[in-house]
Amino acid sequence: MSGNSEIATSGRLDGLKWGLVAILVAVGVYGNYYFAAESLLLRVVGLLVIAGIAGFIALQTVKGGAFWTLLKDAKTEIRKVVWPTRQETVQTTLVVVAVVLVMGLILWGLDSLLGWMISSLI
Repeated sequence: MSGNSEIATSGRLDGLKWGLVAILVAVGVYGNYYFAAESLLLRVVGLLVIAGIAGFIALQTVKGGAFWTLLKDAKTEIRKVVWPTRQETVQTTLVVVAVVLVMGLILWGLDSLLGWMISSLI
């Protein structure tokens, strides 16, 4: 029973957190517009600070936590990928280039033949 009340409380607080994130984004957009005459470096640093704070707050929500878990799981899955060697990559690229050239010649020939047939009919 306490788990349901904890989720309900978290859900209510999540709305406030997302609202705060939206306000921070709006402040960043308006601040960038308002301080347009200032140095670009200062504006970028300010936007990065605001984005960092907004991201930190967003990660404290249920959906933000799920997103962080997804990123960690994706990093784990990327480590499991068997990447091709340089030789395999070069060979595959050459095969693709050869197939594209052959198909291009076939389509050019077919287009020329059909164009010749249509022009002779007309």
